[in-house]
Amino acid sequence: MLTLTPAITVSYEVKSLFLLLSVLEFAVGVLVNAFIFSVNFRDIVRRQPLSSCDFILLSLSFTRLFLHGLLFLHAFQLVYFQQMQDPLSNSFQIILLLWMVVNQASLWITTCLSLLYCSRIVRFSHGPLLYLASWVSRKTSCVLLGMVLLICACTAYCSWDIFRYHLTVSTMLSMYNNTDHNLQIAKLSFFHSFLFCSLGSIVPFLCVLSSTGLLIVSLWRHMRTMSARTGDSHDPSLEAHVKALKSLISFLCLFVVALSAALLSVPLLVLWHNKTGVMVCVGIMAACPSGHAAILISGNAKLKRAVGSILLWVRSSLKVGAGPKAGPRTPELC
Repeated sequence: MLTLTPAITVSYEVKSLFLLLSVLEFAVGVLVNAFIFSVNFRDIVRRQPLSSCDFILLSLSFTRLFLHGLLFLHAFQLVYFQQMQDPLSNSFQIILLLWMVVNQASLWITTCLSLLYCSRIVRFSHGPLLYLASWVSRKTSCVLLGMVLLICACTAYCSWDIFRYHLTVSTMLSMYNNTDHNLQIAKLSFFHSFLFCSLGSIVPFLCVLSSTGLLIVSLWRHMRTMSARTGDSHDPSLEAHVKALKSLISFLCLFVVALSAALLSVPLLVLWHNKTGVMVCVGIMAACPSGHAAILISGNAKLKRAVGSILLWVRSSLKVGAGPKAGPRTPELC
């Protein structure tokens, strides 16, 4: 059996460094996702039409704001309140359950975004696939509503599974006197419940993976079709393929890393009492959503224009602020 050296106590320097990194990750994550949310929400306030892609980005950024808040709360709880003698505290389990719910919501919304990419970029030749792509493109709100219902169902089942775990542990502790053995069984049971609830990520992950595969095949066919053409430097279809693939492939890689860190953090805390390892896992989990949000901004024309407008405003403000200092050295023109 794998054994790790328990890290019951963590030095003050490590805690301070971890808390500083958590604050930075929280600030960056909130900044990029609040930017995506505010740009799209501004159009709703102005009663301007919101495209399906913008509506999905609005929903995704909203859920990730909660995700970053929960991860920062988890980091704060880990530094100041988490006791290694009682790893399965109620606060830890509540934060972990809420993280699973919000992370599942973020995954399903990203799945909806990947389906929208496929429906608008990939050229389907079969009738059923063509009808399905057209339906997804027109009924984005219905797809999101269906995913919300799935998330609610998964949340209810995971909540019941964790409640059943609490009931089992309470029964065991009241019937048997071997407390250490019962606590070990309780820890394994909790890890089993967390792992089982994480299996709900398989279906949306496979959907995103399938969408990425379809886009890769579509890009290969498009490049083969365009190989005979010369002199056409601007290809909108090629750019759309590349931007969509950049978004989906980066999400797949970051999601696998974040989920692996989440799965590893539970036995590190509950079974092996390695607090430093848990801090590393929480830091990785917080960095991944911010990275994907930055990639989404770089691949969206509307968000890039908003970034350009902000940078232009900052430059003009700096020039205005520097104007009185530069005045005496520059002769006036009348």
